[in-house]
Amino acid sequence: MPEYLCRLGAPDGVVVERRRMAGSEQAARRELEGEGFHVFNVTRTRSGFGLPFVGGREKVPSQEFMMFNTQLKTLLHAGLPLAQSLELLKGQQTSPHFRSLLDKVHQQVTTGIALSDAFLSLGDVFPRLYGNSLRAGEGSGEIEGVLERYVEYQRMVETVRKKIIASLTYPAVLVVMSVGLIILLVAKVIPSFSGFYVSFDSELPLITRFVLGLSEFVQGNWFWLVLGIAAGWVAFRAWSRTRKGRLLTNRWLIGLPLVGKLAHRFALSQFSRSMAVLLSGGTPMVPALETATTSVNNAWVSKVLHGCVNEVKEGRPLSDAVDDTGLASEMALAMIRVGEGTGALAEMLNHTSDFFDEEIEFALGRIVTIFEPMILVFMGLVVGGLLLAVYYPLLSLVTKIG
Repeated sequence: MPEYLCRLGAPDGVVVERRRMAGSEQAARRELEGEGFHVFNVTRTRSGFGLPFVGGREKVPSQEFMMFNTQLKTLLHAGLPLAQSLELLKGQQTSPHFRSLLDKVHQQVTTGIALSDAFLSLGDVFPRLYGNSLRAGEGSGEIEGVLERYVEYQRMVETVRKKIIASLTYPAVLVVMSVGLIILLVAKVIPSFSGFYVSFDSELPLITRFVLGLSEFVQGNWFWLVLGIAAGWVAFRAWSRTRKGRLLTNRWLIGLPLVGKLAHRFALSQFSRSMAVLLSGGTPMVPALETATTSVNNAWVSKVLHGCVNEVKEGRPLSDAVDDTGLASEMALAMIRVGEGTGALAEMLNHTSDFFDEEIEFALGRIVTIFEPMILVFMGLVVGGLLLAVYYPLLSLVTKIG
């Protein structure tokens, strides 16, 4: 029986989200309406296990979404009504997918549904952080300020992400080129020597026999090797998209040397900046904490931080709850404590995320500085070892003849 994510209006006027197992969308609606809820939207959740690149909801490109929010803030500041602003902006989108989503949002807004509820009703297409930030802005009457803070949040996260990608691109290219060179040597160059070595009366060295045997095996089974690697990759991608698989792979990522610290700091930067955006917009502490944990891309860090919600509900300070997780450094915890003591927690969380971003930039420099020579030395040893294994018998023969 499929599961549905339902956006509901409770009898007391509170908007809630519920998950409901039902035979169909219509059956889920009937059951919920029978319980006294007003049903805003019912969306079937994605299966926990599926093939990668197949199914699932298409995400809106971050740059396009950031531009939309910037334009929406400008139009609202100029005095245009919300419905008219949405109608104007949806016609300017080049992406048919994004245009259709904005059309759904526009239709709901024109019927009286709040902008935040319209975006949240679309499920996981848009971040929960965005919908909850809009809701806080609607409640405080500062939706323009919320949009401005969210655009700044998007810009900062995108900047850090691009720095990480740019810094790791060159080491990745080196690895790919080195692996390609090894494949070329094993599949093409080394086999040309096998016929020559057959005529040798003496037994070949062990390393030469191993390399020739490996080359012969690759040549005779290349189709099955490629098929096996492709099938293994597809299976791993499918498993890593399950809840358990994503938790495990994200935890492994955090445990990797150098790269793990980078992922750890990026996750904490996302968390602290999300908290700052929500608290600045007027969202209460507990809902802000619940939403901020879901905005972290690393599923394991998100799960650990989500454990802070119950502690904060019980009255513990945020700094103490985060300290219990063991994820944050003493410097970051000290900054959060100062924010709690002075009543400027949102501002200090912004400074905390800036602190993490500086650590990320420093860590990126270290990774590039260390990885490049390590990759070159390692691949040089591998390629040199292969060539030595092939040419060593020839050198021995030349020495004997001499």
